[in-house]
Amino acid sequence: MKPLKNPATAVLIALTTGLSAPAFALDGADLYVRKICSSCHGKDAKTPLLPIYPKLAGQNPNYAYNQMKDIARGARANGQAAAMKGIMHLVSDEEMRAIADWLGTLD
Repeated sequence: MKPLKNPATAVLIALTTGLSAPAFALDGADLYVRKICSSCHGKDAKTPLLPIYPKLAGQNPNYAYNQMKDIARGARANGQAAAMKGIMHLVSDEEMRAIADWLGTLD
């Protein structure tokens, strides 16, 4: 098979044959800061602004993700969930997963 000389042709072939560019993983650490989680939970996720806010470092990723989802959809309304609900609508499911996975990697 001869190599394609025109890069646009290669892209067109890839798109029409179901091939796609590799997906880029979201950076949970960056999202944690950009989505202002660090404002209340601390930059290191261990030193929250107030003692009533939970420490998130080392949290089980599935638990953290499910808590974020529940808060976003209003299924969890206890504790500080009301304060977080206003923020969680700005965070997509994929971003929640990336943040949760990153939190799970912390000590």
